[in-house]
Formats: sequence, C-alpha cells, structure tokens
Amino acid sequence: MISKPAAVTTESLLDELQTTLAHGTVARRVESLRKVTDLFVSGAVDFSDEQTRLFDDVFQCLIEHIEVSARALLSQRLAPIDTAPPQTIRTLAFDDLIEVAGPVLSQSARLDDAALIELARSKSQAHLLAISSRKSLSDAVTDVLVLRGNDEVVQSTVNNPGAEISERGFTRLVNRAEGDDNLATCIGLRPTMPRHLYLKLLAKASAAVRARLEAANPAQAREVPSAVREATRRARSAPAAMSKETAIAHALVKSLYEDGRLDEHQVTQFAEARKFDETNAAIAALANVPVSIAENMMVETRAEGVMILAKVSGMSWSTVRAIIDMRDDLSGGEPTDLQVCRDTYERLRPSTAQQVLRFHRMQQAAPAA
Repeated sequence: MISKPAAVTTESLLDELQTTLAHGTVARRVESLRKVTDLFVSGAVDFSDEQTRLFDDVFQCLIEHIEVSARALLSQRLAPIDTAPPQTIRTLAFDDLIEVAGPVLSQSARLDDAALIELARSKSQAHLLAISSRKSLSDAVTDVLVLRGNDEVVQSTVNNPGAEISERGFTRLVNRAEGDDNLATCIGLRPTMPRHLYLKLLAKASAAVRARLEAANPAQAREVPSAVREATRRARSAPAAMSKETAIAHALVKSLYEDGRLDEHQVTQFAEARKFDETNAAIAALANVPVSIAENMMVETRAEGVMILAKVSGMSWSTVRAIIDMRDDLSGGEPTDLQVCRDTYERLRPSTAQQVLRFHRMQQAAPAA
C-alpha cells in the first residue's frame, strides 16, 4: 500500500491532522490515530530518529481526549516494537488504567530501569504485576517489586527466570516466605540465591518445602539435611557456624578494644560501612556482654535490643541511629520509625537498660543450665 518513503507519506497526513486536532470529533481523532499507527507499524524498522520523533509528536497530540479502547489498542500495537516513539510509550506506561499501561509495561524495550522503578514505586499492584512479567528485569527493579508488591506480584517476580534478584531482595523474600510454602519453594529453587540465605530459608522451612527442594534437585538431596543442621547451628550462634570473615572481624575488634582504641566513633564507622559483625562485636565489648548475647539482641525484629546495648554503653542517639539504619538496610524489612525510637531511647534510663541486659544474660544461660 505504501511505496513512498515514510517521511513523504507522513507529510501528506499533516493537513488532515491539523484539521482533526483543531476541529475534529473524538471519532475523527481515533480514525487519524489508526492511520498514523498503521503508517508507523508498516515502516518502523526503517525510520530515522528524526522521523520517529515526528511520530512521537503526532501520537502525543492524538491520544489526548480519546477513549480508553483506542489508547489500549495503540499500546498493544506499539509495545512489541523496540523502536517505538519513546515519549508515547512513557505516556501509555504511566496511564492509571492497566488496560492501557499493561502491554507496554510487560513488553516495551523503550522503558528503562529509571522509568520502571518510578512506575513500580507509584502505580497499582496490577501495574507491578505487568512489570514483573517482562522478559528481563534488573535487580534494581525487582528490589522495588519485592518491597511493594502483593503476594501475586512477588510470586510472579520469583517465577520469572529473566528477573535478577539482589541479596537485599533475597533477604526480603526469605522473611516474606515464612509460612508460605509455595513462595519458599520457588525462592529455594533460584540458582543465584546466596548460600547463607538459603540456609536461613531452610531453617524456617516446613518439612513439605524441604521435601520439594529435594525432589526438584535430586543431585543436591543429600545436602538439604546437612544444610538444615548448619542453619540451625548458625541460628544458635554456635562457634562451629562462625565464618572466617566473622572470626576476622571479631579479632579486629578485640585488638582495638585491648589497645584502648575502641570507642563510640569507631562503632558509628562500622555501622555506616554496613559491617554487621564488627558493629556487633564492638557494641558487645563496650557493653561488656558476650558477642552471642549482643548478636541475639541486635537481630531482634524490633530495635529495643540495640537501644539497650547502646544505653548500657553510654552511646549517643546519632550512633544508635546509624546502627538501626544498618539493620534496616541489611534486613530489607520495613524502615524503623526513628522518631519513636529516639523518644524511647531518650526516656530509657541506664539502670533500666542494665536490668534488661541482666535478663538477657539469664535467658541465654538457662538452656545450658
């Protein structure tokens, strides 16, 4: 039908478009949109950047004030085209109606990570679900999907073989999978899952999940029971479970303490550098408690344990905040309410903190007795 260069054919539509935009009805605008879409789709691979920009301008003008079905059809037709007009794709992607946004969210190569992250942070669960089905997803995008997504979105993301998942994302997933056997199984089958998180998953998993993992990976079936035992040892802070890196961190802190160089400023530096083992060992030394007790208090879901240790050590709120920030960052959970924690910390008396710490000592000693 079209034998002339696209630019010439496009120019032949300009008069009609100007009339349509100035005086045309919605029906006429939709018909013009169909013609322009046909023209673009027929020659998309051959258009120059300048020609694509021209189509972008035309599409942007035409899709204002048209019915949903017409926008949805445009989205379906442009979504698979890698060279689709970028601003039009963005406009369609940010449409609040999933019928319009869905096709480009799940397919369009024109949407970069920055746009996908912005969308994932602000749009509906239906939008997030569409994003989760893309052929490939960076870990920066999946971090947001795992944080904001509902169960369906998270399951879709984990089941997507083209989705990269960061260590922070895996941490959130392991926490979220507690009590959800299907999700736990899907996470455990991800080939890139860090081993220490795999162990944590197994430690919390039901017998049914472990059986599924064994069935799915017969070659690794023998490893599952030993992995569970290793996870249990780690959960109890057993010396046998201590990694080489943790031992080195503890030795460094011990050296600083014995030389008189371990202080609050050093603890803050460790926390800001996200060095959990060093921070834990340092606050244990300053609070004069075993590292295992400090670790149990540091990994509690709430931040009270951190504040007890810090108050006993005489630390300022700025250091406590740095430690809480570190915990939040490493755990991948919901951010701690810092204002509430600050109010609690300022009211907390050192004598009260000492009493609570003595309780923790007795609690840990009880099983051994």
